[in-house]
Amino acid sequence: MDIERIKQRLLANLPCEYLQLDGDGRHFQALIVSAEFAGKNRVQRQQHVHAALGELLETGELHALSFKTLTPEEWSAQRG
Repeated sequence: MDIERIKQRLLANLPCEYLQLDGDGRHFQALIVSAEFAGKNRVQRQQHVHAALGELLETGELHALSFKTLTPEEWSAQRG
């Protein structure tokens, strides 16, 4: 799986203030900062990310993605 393809899919379907995606071609880790996550619990945020990735997850093409979701305010607070 190409990391750029994952990035483009996320950016096209989820308004991101910041997106960091790393991986080795099989396993990926993402930090996703989006105002879309405001007022959402962890499960709802995961659902947004899964919906944004759509067919990549449904077909099993992408199967090993761990991610952290933050609102812009949460991200700002973490960065100090």
